[in-house]
Amino acid sequence: MDVSIIIPTYRRPKELAEALSSILSQQDISLEIIVVDDSPDQSARHAVHAFSDSRIRYEPNPRPSGGFAGAVRNHGLTLATAPLVHFLDDDDKAPPGHYAQMKAVFEANPKVGVVFGRVEPFGKNANKVQHEKAVFASAARQAKSSRHFGTKWAFSSRLFFSSTLLVCGAGMIRRTCALAIGGFDPNLRVAEDVDFYARAIQMFGARFVDRATLLYRIWDSSLMHTPTLDPNVEIGRAHV
Repeated sequence: MDVSIIIPTYRRPKELAEALSSILSQQDISLEIIVVDDSPDQSARHAVHAFSDSRIRYEPNPRPSGGFAGAVRNHGLTLATAPLVHFLDDDDKAPPGHYAQMKAVFEANPKVGVVFGRVEPFGKNANKVQHEKAVFASAARQAKSSRHFGTKWAFSSRLFFSSTLLVCGAGMIRRTCALAIGGFDPNLRVAEDVDFYARAIQMFGARFVDRATLLYRIWDSSLMHTPTLDPNVEIGRAHV
């Protein structure tokens, strides 16, 4: 097994199916996919079983988090077996050829724990997508300049003290490194991915690749602007 892909999901069967399709179409890589369903009604079960693919493991969260994605990802991490881990949100997609390319980067950089790249936004609202593209283009420029200062401090400092360089699914991490830092902070509801990668990079270093490593869905609303989770309202993640 090369990569464990952990997908926390909450009542998004259509988007989850798109995410799974983007993974299952990958070539030249051995994968396991762990879908952790955070909804008490196990709403993702049918969407997962419709694929009838032995690489997908469906796991109802034994303790639904109420909107704390980091806690859900941590549960998936305890089940992962591959040396590399990708935390993909249920409404995003992996670019074609992504996992084989990322595996090659890790093999070429055995001393770093994290590899990340560009975020490529997509969605129905053209104005919001254009805005997010500008934000992440700026983040990519900062990441490119940061790599000239080594693998740790410039990257982690920007994550701690500046606008973020990445969102969760844009990076991949060695499983041993994710376990060593204790996974995600389960008490953070937003920016838990930035905190996670800042700590991982500070300890284990990172490599930035100048290509899209995530197709990132943009919603009209996000958790950043919706602090109270309403299960009847479809929202996206916090944007930078």
